[in-house]
Amino acid sequence: MERTCIILKPDALKRRMAGKIISRIEDKGYIIADARMLRLDEALLREHYPHLADQAFFPDIVAYMVSGPVLAMVVEGENAVAGMRKIIGATSFEDAAAGTIRGDYAFSTRQNLIHGSDSAESAELEIKRFFFRQ
Repeated sequence: MERTCIILKPDALKRRMAGKIISRIEDKGYIIADARMLRLDEALLREHYPHLADQAFFPDIVAYMVSGPVLAMVVEGENAVAGMRKIIGATSFEDAAAGTIRGDYAFSTRQNLIHGSDSAESAELEIKRFFFRQ
């Protein structure tokens, strides 16, 4: 049983897509083991996106990610990290295949509905970051 961290971003919630996205996750047989609504801040986003924090577009990411609540989830199942990344689709919505969440629902690369951990190691760090932070 593997765990991954999935975050439904503000646009997913504003567009009322959470139910459709969660259904896709569960339809594949994955289990949502934990979930919580969060309001993110810049400090947490700098911790979560250290590879982007020095980029010129980082303020746009911060503005987007603090524009509304997010839904963080711990998703469990066999090969959860790779399986969820396949369901999610490519980061760039133009490259996301039809049948993926981003391929079917996203219309912007910066506002692309959903985050998924890119490795089991990242998943454990992200789960600690979003579920066990004081």
